Amino acid sequence: MALYQRGRTWYLDFYANGKRVQESTGTKNKREADKILALRISEVERGVYARPVKISFPDFGKRYMNHAKSHKRSWLRDEQMLKRLEDFFGEAQLSDLTPVRVEAYQQARIREVSPATVNRETALLKHMLNLAERWELRQGSNPVRFIKFLPEDNLQFQTLSEEDEKALLAYCPPYLQDMIVFAINTGLRCGDIFDLQWEEVDSQERRLNIIMQKSRKRLSVPLNDTACTILEAWRGMKKGPYVFYNQMTGDRFRDLKAGLKLGCKQAGLKGVTWHSFRHTFASRLIRNGTDIVTVKELLGHSTIVVTMRYAHTNDEAKIKAVKGLRSDKVVTMIPKPRRFK
Repeated sequence: MALYQRGRTWYLDFYANGKRVQESTGTKNKREADKILALRISEVERGVYARPVKISFPDFGKRYMNHAKSHKRSWLRDEQMLKRLEDFFGEAQLSDLTPVRVEAYQQARIREVSPATVNRETALLKHMLNLAERWELRQGSNPVRFIKFLPEDNLQFQTLSEEDEKALLAYCPPYLQDMIVFAINTGLRCGDIFDLQWEEVDSQERRLNIIMQKSRKRLSVPLNDTACTILEAWRGMKKGPYVFYNQMTGDRFRDLKAGLKLGCKQAGLKGVTWHSFRHTFASRLIRNGTDIVTVKELLGHSTIVVTMRYAHTNDEAKIKAVKGLRSDKVVTMIPKPRRFK
C-alpha cells in the first residue's frame, strides 16, 4: 500500500480482494492521510474492506432531500442552498469532493453573497457529507473539516426608520403590507409568521404561544394594538388553519422574497430582508427604553450575548443617563508639589 499526491490532495493506492484500488483521502494533510491508510490496511487484513459506492453529488442530493423532508422543518431552505451547491459541483462524484474544491466554492460564492450565506451553505455541505459517511456512501475524512469558515460581522444589521417603513409599504400589495407591519410589531422570524396558525393565537390574552421554527423552543409573544388589528382583519378572511395564506391558492405562504425585493426596489431601499423587520423591532424597543433582558425574552434568544448587538442603538438613552450624573460642584484635584532634598 502506498500514498501519492495528485495536486495537493493525498491518494491511496492499494490492492483489496485481488483488485487495485486508488482512493482519494480528501485531505492535503499527510498525517491525516497516514491515518486513513492505516485504517484501510486494517480493513483489508480483517477482510472487511468495502469498495466505496460511486454516487454523484446530484443523486446524493436527492437522497438527502428525502431525509431532510422527514426530519427537518427547514428543509425548504436546504433545498434552496443545495441548488447552489449542485450548480457549482455539477455531476462530481462524492469521492471527488476535496478541501481544494470546497475552498473554490467558498471563493466563488463570496463574490455573490454575504459571508453568512456562504457559511450556511458550507455547513449544509458538511452535514450532508457526514450523513454520506454514516450511510456508507463515502469513505475518508469529511473535506469540510479542513475548511475555515468565513468571518461574519454580526454587529452590522439593517433596520428601517419610520420613513423607510412608510416608503416600503406604499409599494407593497395589501397582504404584504400586513405581514411586514406584523413582523415589525412582533419581532417574529418570517418562517414563524408563515407557520402561524389560529390555534396559537390567544385573542383574549392578546398574545401568541408558538414553537419557534429555528430553535424548537416555546415562545410567548404579547400583541400590541397594531398586531391585534391585523389579526382581526385576517380572522374575517379565515379559510384554514394558517393565519396568513396565499389568497390565490388557499395555502400558507412559502416565500415572499420576490415581492419584498420588488417593493424595496421601487421604494429605493437597499439591503432590506425579512430579517430586517426583526432587527427593527428590537432596535425600536431599545430606543424606547426597554431593558436588554426583556428584549432577549421577546426575541426568544437562547443567550443574552446575541441580543447585546442591539445595545449600541440606544445612544439617546445613554446620553441622557450620563447627563443625569452631572453635579453642581466641580472639584479639580491638584497634586501636592513634590519636595526635593
